[in-house]
Amino acid sequence: MEQALAYNYRREGHSTTLALLHGFTGSAASWNPHIVAFSDVADVLAVDAPGHGNSPAPADPALYSLPHTTEAFLKLLDILNLSRVVLLGYSMGGRQALHIATTAPERLEKLVLESATPGIIDPAERVARRESDGKLADFMEREGLETFVNHWENIPLFASQKQLSLTVRAAQRVQRLQNNPVGLTNSLRGAGTGTQEPLHAKLKKLQIPALLIAGELDLKFCAIAQQMHELIPQSHLEIVQEAGHTVHLEKPDEFDRLVLDFLKI
Repeated sequence: MEQALAYNYRREGHSTTLALLHGFTGSAASWNPHIVAFSDVADVLAVDAPGHGNSPAPADPALYSLPHTTEAFLKLLDILNLSRVVLLGYSMGGRQALHIATTAPERLEKLVLESATPGIIDPAERVARRESDGKLADFMEREGLETFVNHWENIPLFASQKQLSLTVRAAQRVQRLQNNPVGLTNSLRGAGTGTQEPLHAKLKKLQIPALLIAGELDLKFCAIAQQMHELIPQSHLEIVQEAGHTVHLEKPDEFDRLVLDFLKI
């Protein structure tokens, strides 16, 4: 990627930097409610994924792939003179974090994964997922960003968010609508779960302390987190009660506590 990824870096002079990777339709701003708490123990680097926030939104979907994102992230660390970071990724950002961790483990002190997956093992299922994401991208191009966000807010994965206050949901909607539709469609086509290499075998060799977080109402990702917990040697699993896919949004205090406790170990 020709241009560097956009970011927000809060420096407090700590010896550790916590890097944050958001989910699909999010941005670095998604982490704003958590940065003050995290900055008590670490400098905090929130990064806009390709096609999201203020990061570049190239026309070629291949430039959104996990290998390209990994390269761009590592270049950003070099620009900021960061030799190692603690890396936290949510959902799509969790997949990016896993690819970074298995590609360049020497750049990470610790790893936090929220509602993440190491990919789809079955080739036919990967093809089906790519086709599904391609149809979503087509839908956004045809109907526009606002109609797509209306649809995205109401998929079953986010059903538990209906219990959130109108203020929180409205703020999330505003943030989603600030994204570039070209970036989102190409992210679906180039960085969807169906495009990524399954990382299960590589997780067994990962020698980084890892915290795995999932919400108890998100049964699919609880099962995936349990599977990763059994594969990653130095992993700790936390299932947060009364939360769904977006634990940091639905149970922010509990999420912050888990992350801060892990950072202090």
